[in-house]
Amino acid sequence: MIDKLHILIFSEEFKKKVERFFVTISIASFLIHLTLIIINYFGIINYPENKLLNNPIVAIYTPFSFILVYEVFLVVYYLPRSISQYIRKQYEIITLIVVRRIFKDIANIDLTSNWFNQKYDLQLTYDLISTLILFLIIYLYYYFNTKSKSITKKIEKVDNLEAFIKRKKSIALLLFPILIVLAISSLVKWIYVEFISIDQVFFSIQDINELFFNEFFTILIMADVLLLLISLYKTDKFHEILRNSGFIISTILIRLSFSVEGLLNNILIISSVSYGLVMLLISINFNKIQIKYADEVQIEEKESDEIV
Repeated sequence: MIDKLHILIFSEEFKKKVERFFVTISIASFLIHLTLIIINYFGIINYPENKLLNNPIVAIYTPFSFILVYEVFLVVYYLPRSISQYIRKQYEIITLIVVRRIFKDIANIDLTSNWFNQKYDLQLTYDLISTLILFLIIYLYYYFNTKSKSITKKIEKVDNLEAFIKRKKSIALLLFPILIVLAISSLVKWIYVEFISIDQVFFSIQDINELFFNEFFTILIMADVLLLLISLYKTDKFHEILRNSGFIISTILIRLSFSVEGLLNNILIISSVSYGLVMLLISINFNKIQIKYADEVQIEEKESDEIV
């Protein structure tokens, strides 16, 4: 039953359909947002204080939001396939959130000689530098993780692997409807706050992440903990348990970054992705030792069993 549902929802064909849907809705949302900005400029509608309708550059923010929702789907899509890929997708999402924020920063920059004394100018600088650093870290993560595949193939077959994959599929199937409900409720709340509610002053463009990604990464932390626990069925190797625990810490740091602004936000994001990369590298080197000194490892394990 689980396998049939997983094939139905997470097949390559379904993934392509979802991709086409989000590309279409991203283009449509960009054009709609741009149209609203134009008619607001000419006074056909009257939202002078709404930051989302004051600058054409901000229109780029909307399609990026839908692209991010598609990336969220990919996180769930890759979960049963590979934990390391699943974690990398989380890092790609937080990087795209920073990139999306750049468009908001550009719309608010103040081109004066006091660049480093202006809030939005400083934030733009932090985000531009952070994007470059994050892109490099994700590249290194992808490079070393891909390179390590040939190493892991040399390690003997793991017991209970099929059962472990089936449990990961169950988590993915559980996450899918939760994220759909979260996305729809966040969209409805955002439309209400920005265009209907008279209390919209309490929300601003910089708080949009609180409508979805706060809850999303909280859910991912719970999912990561579940993955750690069910991985104990598959292996009791210290370095794998510590690697998965490190990934949980990394996700928690990403979640914490939403609760702060300015430079500290960027530091937390970069620290979280860097932490995940370091954990991956240490785990890869543990696997290399197991292969290089396979005989010695077996002797040590045999001696330990004899002592027990």
